[in-house]
Amino acid sequence: MRSQLLLALSALVLSVGVAEAGPYRAPRDAEGHPDLGGLWTSTSLTELERPKAFATLTVSDAEARAYEQRRPDEFANTDIDDIGGRQTEAGFWTVGAKLARIDGKARTSWLIDPPDGRLPYSAQGQAARAREAKARSDSANPETRTVSERCLIAGWAAAGPPMLNGPYGNEYQIVQTKGAVAIHMEGVHDVRIVRLNAPHLPAHIRPWLGDSIGRWDGESLVVETTNFNAGDAFKTPMGMLISADAKVTERFTRTGPQTLLYDFTVDDPATFTRPWRAQMVFAASKGPIYEYACHEGNYSLPGILAGARREEAEARAARK
Repeated sequence: MRSQLLLALSALVLSVGVAEAGPYRAPRDAEGHPDLGGLWTSTSLTELERPKAFATLTVSDAEARAYEQRRPDEFANTDIDDIGGRQTEAGFWTVGAKLARIDGKARTSWLIDPPDGRLPYSAQGQAARAREAKARSDSANPETRTVSERCLIAGWAAAGPPMLNGPYGNEYQIVQTKGAVAIHMEGVHDVRIVRLNAPHLPAHIRPWLGDSIGRWDGESLVVETTNFNAGDAFKTPMGMLISADAKVTERFTRTGPQTLLYDFTVDDPATFTRPWRAQMVFAASKGPIYEYACHEGNYSLPGILAGARREEAEARAARK
């Protein structure tokens, strides 16, 4: 009888302990909202789309370790259209060492819907992406080179939305006030201002990072962005396209003292056959966020344009 009573009390204590643990509750700001502030990094081997090496969203620890051992070398040895390739630029690549883990499981892609981990481009979207890619590689016109080459914004959607991890520059600082949340990104010093409980801007006003408005929903900051700028439609280096008429809905939720879950849905009928959804995890970072200084030492764009002008001059000379 006594042993049965002890077992019952132990079960009760255990159940209370589980109930008390519950979901993580973030520290609060001065307004009583979850405090998302601080330095964060999205650096990870996990990318938006699922590599062909994987068939499922999550993999075993053994599969994850095998990929983590070979992927950095694959990245460094990839042949790219760049002087010297990636090996000579190894000093600033930060591709991460691990696949991201959400709920303790290694994730093979940020995409969770569609289930195959691939972007659901329509035929119209594929054609538009091909046109944009061709325009961005036009060496003759500085107005059509990528926004990152022109030091306008990061260009790989790092500042968002959606905020995707690139091969480097994945540090963020979040600062929140009563009326706005600012997301400062290391790359090109982009700062996205999320206006809280505000209406969207008129449709003809299209900031580089779109128009972001936010609201608090329990433990999450929910952000809706519209009014995208057509000049930032093509995201390099992943080659992703989001049209100027897209709508992106993001949820930022602290899931622990060192983790921030970033969940977002892209609704863009002009490009995709259906809305798609992804989840990322941001880890607390010691920082600091360094000065990007994009224009200083930016010899690539003048060099590209000078090479194009030289080719034009040679073509004219050959016609004489």
